[in-house]
Amino acid sequence: MSSNKTVVITGANRGIGLSIAQHFHNDGYNIIGICRNSSDELDQIATRVVDGIDVSTAEGCEKLGQELSGTSIDILVNNAGILSEDVFGNLDFDTMEKQFRVNSLGVLRVTEALRNRLSDGSKIAIITSRMGSIADNTSGGRYGYRMSKAAVNAAGMSLCHDLKPLGIAVGLFHPGYVMTGMTSGRGEITPDVSAGRLKGLIEKLDIENSGSFWHSNGEILPW
Repeated sequence: MSSNKTVVITGANRGIGLSIAQHFHNDGYNIIGICRNSSDELDQIATRVVDGIDVSTAEGCEKLGQELSGTSIDILVNNAGILSEDVFGNLDFDTMEKQFRVNSLGVLRVTEALRNRLSDGSKIAIITSRMGSIADNTSGGRYGYRMSKAAVNAAGMSLCHDLKPLGIAVGLFHPGYVMTGMTSGRGEITPDVSAGRLKGLIEKLDIENSGSFWHSNGEILPW
Protein backbone atom coordinates (compact mmCIF):
# COMPACT_ATOMS: atom_id res chain seq x y z
CA MET A 1 0.00 0.00 0.00
CA SER A 2 1.11 3.56 -0.71
CA SER A 3 -1.17 5.59 1.55
CA ASN A 4 1.55 8.15 2.27
CA LYS A 5 1.84 9.15 -1.39
CA THR A 6 -0.17 11.84 -3.13
CA VAL A 7 -1.32 11.81 -6.76
CA VAL A 8 -2.70 14.96 -8.41
CA ILE A 9 -4.81 14.30 -11.52
CA THR A 10 -6.24 16.93 -13.86
CA GLY A 11 -9.51 16.13 -15.63
CA ALA A 12 -10.19 13.62 -12.86
CA ASN A 13 -13.98 13.87 -12.82
CA ARG A 14 -14.69 11.46 -15.68
CA GLY A 15 -13.26 9.21 -18.38
CA ILE A 16 -9.64 8.12 -18.22
CA GLY A 17 -8.80 10.63 -15.48
CA LEU A 18 -11.46 9.20 -13.17
CA SER A 19 -10.32 5.65 -13.88
CA ILE A 20 -6.69 6.57 -13.16
CA ALA A 21 -7.83 8.12 -9.89
CA GLN A 22 -9.75 4.95 -9.02
CA HIS A 23 -6.75 2.70 -9.64
CA PHE A 24 -4.43 4.80 -7.50
CA HIS A 25 -7.12 5.07 -4.82
CA ASN A 26 -7.48 1.29 -4.77
CA ASP A 27 -3.77 1.04 -4.03
CA GLY A 28 -3.97 3.44 -1.10
CA TYR A 29 -2.71 6.68 -2.64
CA ASN A 30 -4.08 10.05 -1.58
CA ILE A 31 -6.01 11.41 -4.56
CA ILE A 32 -6.33 15.11 -5.35
CA GLY A 33 -8.73 15.52 -8.25
CA ILE A 34 -8.52 18.66 -10.37
CA CYS A 35 -11.43 19.54 -12.62
CA ARG A 36 -13.83 22.23 -13.77
CA ASN A 37 -16.83 20.40 -12.33
CA SER A 38 -16.61 17.44 -9.98
CA SER A 39 -18.65 14.23 -10.17
CA ASP A 40 -20.19 11.95 -7.57
CA GLU A 41 -17.72 9.24 -8.56
CA LEU A 42 -14.72 11.49 -7.97
CA ASP A 43 -16.13 12.84 -4.71
CA GLN A 44 -16.36 9.28 -3.37
CA ILE A 45 -12.70 8.39 -3.91
CA ALA A 46 -10.76 11.65 -3.75
CA THR A 47 -8.94 12.77 -0.65
CA ARG A 48 -9.59 16.25 -1.95
CA VAL A 49 -11.26 17.80 -4.99
CA VAL A 50 -10.21 21.17 -6.37
CA ASP A 51 -12.89 22.17 -8.85
CA GLY A 52 -13.53 25.34 -10.79
CA ILE A 53 -10.11 24.93 -12.44
CA ASP A 54 -9.73 25.68 -16.15
CA VAL A 55 -6.20 24.54 -16.99
CA SER A 56 -6.19 26.64 -20.16
CA THR A 57 -6.20 29.93 -18.24
CA ALA A 58 -3.58 31.72 -16.18
CA GLU A 59 -6.21 32.49 -13.55
CA GLY A 60 -7.23 28.85 -13.21
CA CYS A 61 -3.67 27.62 -12.77
CA GLU A 62 -2.79 30.43 -10.38
CA LYS A 63 -5.77 29.38 -8.26
CA LEU A 64 -4.60 25.77 -8.45
CA GLY A 65 -1.15 26.71 -7.19
CA GLN A 66 -2.68 28.60 -4.30
CA GLU A 67 -5.09 25.78 -3.41
CA LEU A 68 -2.25 23.27 -3.25
CA SER A 69 0.19 25.52 -1.42
CA GLY A 70 2.12 23.38 1.03
CA THR A 71 1.03 20.09 -0.58
CA SER A 72 3.81 17.67 -1.49
CA ILE A 73 3.08 15.92 -4.79
CA ASP A 74 4.55 12.50 -5.56
CA ILE A 75 2.85 12.05 -8.94
CA LEU A 76 1.32 14.73 -11.16
CA VAL A 77 -0.89 13.32 -13.92
CA ASN A 78 -1.59 15.91 -16.61
CA ASN A 79 -4.66 14.25 -18.07
CA ALA A 80 -7.07 17.07 -18.98
CA GLY A 81 -7.61 17.32 -22.71
CA ILE A 82 -10.13 18.06 -25.44
CA LEU A 83 -10.68 16.74 -28.95
CA SER A 84 -12.40 18.51 -31.84
CA GLU A 85 -12.90 17.35 -35.40
CA ASP A 86 -10.90 19.35 -37.96
CA VAL A 87 -11.43 18.86 -41.68
CA PHE A 88 -9.12 20.54 -44.17
CA GLY A 89 -11.09 22.98 -46.30
CA ASN A 90 -13.42 23.79 -43.44
CA LEU A 91 -11.05 24.43 -40.53
CA ASP A 92 -12.22 26.24 -37.42
CA PHE A 93 -9.07 27.95 -36.21
CA ASP A 94 -10.68 29.12 -32.96
CA THR A 95 -11.41 25.51 -32.08
CA MET A 96 -7.86 24.52 -33.02
CA GLU A 97 -6.45 27.25 -30.77
CA LYS A 98 -8.63 26.06 -27.90
CA GLN A 99 -7.13 22.57 -28.25
CA PHE A 100 -3.67 24.10 -28.00
CA ARG A 101 -4.65 26.07 -24.91
CA VAL A 102 -5.89 22.96 -23.13
CA ASN A 103 -3.79 20.10 -24.54
CA SER A 104 -0.44 21.87 -24.83
CA LEU A 105 -0.21 25.09 -22.85
CA GLY A 106 -2.50 23.72 -20.15
CA VAL A 107 0.04 21.04 -19.27
CA LEU A 108 2.79 23.64 -18.98
CA ARG A 109 0.62 26.00 -16.96
CA VAL A 110 -0.29 23.29 -14.46
CA THR A 111 3.24 21.95 -14.19
CA GLU A 112 4.72 25.40 -13.67
CA ALA A 113 2.05 26.32 -11.13
CA LEU A 114 2.86 23.19 -9.12
CA ARG A 115 6.62 23.10 -9.68
CA ASN A 116 7.40 23.95 -6.07
CA ARG A 117 5.18 21.09 -4.85
CA LEU A 118 7.40 18.58 -6.66
CA SER A 119 10.71 17.31 -5.33
CA ASP A 120 13.41 14.70 -5.84
CA GLY A 121 11.64 11.44 -6.70
CA SER A 122 8.43 13.06 -7.93
CA LYS A 123 6.99 12.04 -11.29
CA ILE A 124 5.07 13.88 -14.00
CA ALA A 125 2.86 11.84 -16.32
CA ILE A 126 1.54 13.55 -19.44
CA ILE A 127 -1.42 11.78 -21.02
CA THR A 128 -0.80 12.55 -24.67
CA SER A 129 -1.71 10.60 -27.81
CA ARG A 130 -0.03 8.66 -30.58
CA MET A 131 -1.85 11.15 -32.82
CA GLY A 132 0.89 13.55 -31.79
CA SER A 133 3.44 11.32 -33.46
CA ILE A 134 4.52 12.64 -36.85
CA ALA A 135 6.02 9.31 -37.88
CA ASP A 136 2.80 7.49 -36.97
CA ASN A 137 0.49 9.81 -38.94
CA THR A 138 -0.77 7.71 -41.84
CA SER A 139 -4.30 9.09 -42.16
CA GLY A 140 -4.14 12.89 -41.89
CA GLY A 141 -6.92 15.05 -40.49
CA ARG A 142 -7.54 16.04 -36.87
CA TYR A 143 -5.24 19.05 -37.32
CA GLY A 144 -5.77 20.80 -34.01
CA TYR A 145 -5.61 17.62 -31.95
CA ARG A 146 -2.55 16.19 -33.73
CA MET A 147 -0.68 19.52 -33.59
CA SER A 148 -1.54 20.14 -29.94
CA LYS A 149 -0.40 16.66 -28.94
CA ALA A 150 2.83 17.00 -30.95
CA ALA A 151 3.39 20.28 -29.11
CA VAL A 152 2.85 18.75 -25.68
CA ASN A 153 5.24 15.94 -26.61
CA ALA A 154 7.87 18.59 -27.34
CA ALA A 155 7.09 20.28 -24.03
CA GLY A 156 7.41 16.98 -22.24
CA MET A 157 10.89 16.44 -23.61
CA SER A 158 11.97 19.91 -22.51
CA LEU A 159 10.51 19.28 -19.06
CA CYS A 160 12.41 15.99 -18.94
CA HIS A 161 15.72 17.78 -19.46
CA ASP A 162 14.93 20.77 -17.25
CA LEU A 163 13.69 18.67 -14.32
CA LYS A 164 16.18 15.80 -14.47
CA PRO A 165 18.76 17.69 -12.33
CA LEU A 166 16.04 17.97 -9.67
CA GLY A 167 15.38 14.24 -9.71
CA ILE A 168 11.92 14.64 -11.27
CA ALA A 169 11.01 12.17 -14.01
CA VAL A 170 8.66 12.95 -16.92
CA GLY A 171 6.79 10.37 -18.99
CA LEU A 172 4.52 10.73 -22.03
CA PHE A 173 1.72 8.18 -22.31
CA HIS A 174 -0.74 7.22 -25.04
CA PRO A 175 -3.75 5.64 -23.30
CA GLY A 176 -4.84 3.58 -26.29
CA TYR A 177 -8.08 3.86 -28.25
CA VAL A 178 -10.34 4.18 -25.24
CA MET A 179 -14.13 4.13 -25.08
CA THR A 180 -14.91 7.52 -23.51
CA GLY A 181 -17.11 10.53 -24.12
CA MET A 182 -14.25 12.05 -26.10
CA THR A 183 -14.48 9.20 -28.62
CA SER A 184 -18.31 9.06 -28.47
CA GLY A 185 -18.05 5.63 -26.90
CA ARG A 186 -15.95 4.17 -29.69
CA GLY A 187 -12.69 2.42 -28.92
CA GLU A 188 -10.83 -0.82 -28.35
CA ILE A 189 -10.46 -0.83 -24.55
CA THR A 190 -12.34 0.51 -21.55
CA PRO A 191 -11.08 3.39 -19.41
CA ASP A 192 -10.53 0.88 -16.59
CA VAL A 193 -8.21 -1.27 -18.69
CA SER A 194 -6.32 1.77 -19.98
CA ALA A 195 -5.95 3.26 -16.50
CA GLY A 196 -4.64 0.02 -15.06
CA ARG A 197 -1.96 -0.13 -17.75
CA LEU A 198 -1.09 3.54 -17.31
CA LYS A 199 -0.74 3.20 -13.55
CA GLY A 200 1.71 0.35 -14.01
CA LEU A 201 3.81 2.38 -16.46
CA ILE A 202 3.74 5.49 -14.26
CA GLU A 203 4.99 3.44 -11.32
CA LYS A 204 7.88 2.21 -13.50
CA LEU A 205 8.76 5.77 -14.56
CA ASP A 206 12.10 6.95 -13.20
CA ILE A 207 15.01 9.20 -14.10
CA GLU A 208 16.57 6.51 -16.28
CA ASN A 209 13.58 6.22 -18.63
CA SER A 210 12.39 9.82 -18.25
CA GLY A 211 11.39 11.36 -21.58
CA SER A 212 10.02 8.14 -23.08
CA PHE A 213 6.83 8.07 -25.17
CA TRP A 214 4.85 4.95 -24.26
CA HIS A 215 1.74 3.27 -25.57
CA SER A 216 -0.30 1.98 -22.62
CA ASN A 217 0.45 -1.56 -23.81
CA GLY A 218 4.11 -0.95 -23.01
CA GLU A 219 5.41 -0.25 -26.51
CA ILE A 220 7.67 2.73 -27.15
CA LEU A 221 6.09 5.00 -29.76
CA PRO A 222 7.97 6.92 -32.48
CA TRP A 223 8.06 10.69 -32.39
